[in-house]
Amino acid sequence: MEEPCTSNSGRKHRALTPLRLLRGVICLLVLLLTAFMMLVCYGFVSAVLVRFFSLNYSRKATAFIFGAWLAMWPLLFEKINRTKVVISGDNVPAKERVLLIANHRTEVDWMYLWDLALRKGRLGYIKYVLKSSLMKLPVFGWAFHVLEFISVERKWEVDESTFRHMLSTFRNPRDPLWLALFPEGTDFTEKKCVRSQKYAAENGFPVLKSVLLPKSKGFYACLHHLRDSLDAVYDVTIGYKHNCPSLMDNVFGVDPAEVHLHIRRISLDDIPKSEDRVSAWLMDTFRLKDQMLSEFYNRGYFSKPEIRTDLPTARCLLTAAAVLTCTAICTYLTVSGPVYFKIYVALVCAYLGSATRLNFRPQPLL
Repeated sequence: MEEPCTSNSGRKHRALTPLRLLRGVICLLVLLLTAFMMLVCYGFVSAVLVRFFSLNYSRKATAFIFGAWLAMWPLLFEKINRTKVVISGDNVPAKERVLLIANHRTEVDWMYLWDLALRKGRLGYIKYVLKSSLMKLPVFGWAFHVLEFISVERKWEVDESTFRHMLSTFRNPRDPLWLALFPEGTDFTEKKCVRSQKYAAENGFPVLKSVLLPKSKGFYACLHHLRDSLDAVYDVTIGYKHNCPSLMDNVFGVDPAEVHLHIRRISLDDIPKSEDRVSAWLMDTFRLKDQMLSEFYNRGYFSKPEIRTDLPTARCLLTAAAVLTCTAICTYLTVSGPVYFKIYVALVCAYLGSATRLNFRPQPLL
């Protein structure tokens, strides 16, 4: 039986050759440059200026723009690095409005949910609850802010007011939404697992081997505020073969060999409404995840038949070409264009930096 993987367990699936190193550095620089230019030249208009007039159209325009940019990550994972993505479980319909919960195996689990969202037409609409330190990343932190990710300190007494305010802005059923939450609150490591098991044994909770005990406050708040506007809850269990990757493993294409995503589509009617019962339901859900992951490490898959849908290469390349073309035009204007365009870029950078730091978003005038 395989042991639950950690982010640095075992030998890498592929060796880090000079070619992979060079290719990874180029891809990372391209992703950083495209993110910056899409933010400054297009994202500011859609996420800030259009928002003054219509929140709904602002979100749709922003989702269109950044859906194209985010699609470059699955292109990197599946087409360039040739990581196999295997989906099993319920074949969920496209374009539903959902709350998504998943186990947190490693620091890049959320990136592979982009592969799933792309296949279901929701890539630009997926929003994450993530730790506030990620909002401080250069450029990428600005993108997370524009995409309306919910940043948390992982202390409910500190996060509650911000969390509930953000959820109140997501209640319009006309706004497409995939809100992704990792109830464990942190990624899985052996050391954290030992602490979680000790706490479980001392407090009468199930002792889990492949996941940490879930925290229910955030999940309950999401259900409480959004239940009437959601179509379903997606319970996603993520497994890796043969090593859990780090961000650099992803960029350089050395791990993982395969990513397995098992989906359970759960009706809102099947989830209780009181906080205590929701907490118990979530604990049972993670006990099932733990069992599924143990079986996955034994046999190498979650369930049969698998729903294998490869990304269309032509469409991926066309989208990437469009993003690169827009980036090239904006880069030229920034470097060699008129002075007023350079002033515009400087002002937008100042706004995005301060708005991200202060967690500020303009409200529609009407």
